Amino acid sequence: MKISDLIKIGLRNLKRRKARTTLTVMGVVIGTISIVVMISIGIGMKKSYTQQVMELGSLTEINVSSTGGYVDDKGNYISIKADPMDDELVTKIRDIPHVKTAVPMILTNIFLYSGHYQNNIQLYVLDSNYISGMDFPALTAGNLPSPKDTRVIVFGSDSLNNFYNPYSMFGSSKQIDITRDKLTFGFNPYQYQMDEKKKPLTVKVEQYGVLTKSNNYQFDYNGYMDINYFKYLYAKYVNTLKTTERKKAMTAVANYTNLKVTVDNFKNVEDVQAEIDALGYQTDSLAKLMAPMLSTANMLQMVLGAIGAVSMLVSAINIANTMIMSIYERTKEIGIMKVLGCLVRDVKKLFLFEAGMIGLIGGIIGIASSYAASWAINKFGGPLFQALMSTNYMYNPENSKFSIIPLWLPLVAAGLAIMVGIISGYYPASRATKISAIEAMKTEG
Repeated sequence: MKISDLIKIGLRNLKRRKARTTLTVMGVVIGTISIVVMISIGIGMKKSYTQQVMELGSLTEINVSSTGGYVDDKGNYISIKADPMDDELVTKIRDIPHVKTAVPMILTNIFLYSGHYQNNIQLYVLDSNYISGMDFPALTAGNLPSPKDTRVIVFGSDSLNNFYNPYSMFGSSKQIDITRDKLTFGFNPYQYQMDEKKKPLTVKVEQYGVLTKSNNYQFDYNGYMDINYFKYLYAKYVNTLKTTERKKAMTAVANYTNLKVTVDNFKNVEDVQAEIDALGYQTDSLAKLMAPMLSTANMLQMVLGAIGAVSMLVSAINIANTMIMSIYERTKEIGIMKVLGCLVRDVKKLFLFEAGMIGLIGGIIGIASSYAASWAINKFGGPLFQALMSTNYMYNPENSKFSIIPLWLPLVAAGLAIMVGIISGYYPASRATKISAIEAMKTEG
């Protein structure tokens, strides 16, 4: 039998039994929608988790500090204080396998002033030789500090917003335009300034850099300064303090407070973090935070995929039932085909083709319907997913896609639908080949 004849006969048989074919196809459609939509929800949630964590920083970065702590089994906070951070520690961490960079920093706070308005931001102090290891976003204005020009302070895109007037009754706020507004800064007047009536030392911002918005909290809301420029200004600030407070103030910046370690690959963060922990220092990373979230998302994706697989299994049973019923109704037709010289394998191919076509048609309609269902979920599913994920403080349903269908998913779903159809039709097709031509001719029909 020619392939063209096999296709014509197969399609004609499917068309001849429209109601049964339609119902069977609908089973495949439902199974395909279940698999695609369920898996797409798992993918969407995993991507949302990843995006929201990445807004807080990079997944390949580890923050190392000499102080910190943990909560024990009894709920008590146990503080940890390691040896001071110095250049020897920086060298040791850089020698750990998979570490790309280790940038030593001093973290402190500065106050920004513009007229009656002020703001308090966190300042990252580091050697300008390590600027390249910070992977800063592009600049919208100014430049970054360099070994040749250290007197530059870098501002995150949002660090110049929300300046407030402490003397205003209604708490008026202002957004600073650094190219027009005069801006000065001073060290935290509440940290060491014992004489509240004495105005803290402030410095005019003359050279600056402003970073573009990156949706990375670390870069968007903080400031950055070269360590030599910082120590020069800090020494001036310390001289304005009382003699009894100067030693305490200098001790606070005598050593590094943090190290920013960058790992070559997200998969190696956990191993590097474990080695640094073994040195006795406190570490934290977004990769460690995201690990249980991804584990939960993967488990949820498996559960949802299993639900879709059950639907497809039901459709497979439906196809097998339809094809077996078709054999009983077409017993005489099968006998005639054998008498006319059709080979056994041609009869088998015919039934496999019909079963495969049911799977293909159902798969195509199911995939098209899945895109519509995915759109509806993203459009109207916010309240439902917000309620389901209310226990996860990291999950923010706003601007999140709950269902994402990557290109490979509909292709896999279509292939699976066809495969289910063929596998389901294999037993009925084999049974059809075993029907005796003589006995089939005696059948009424």
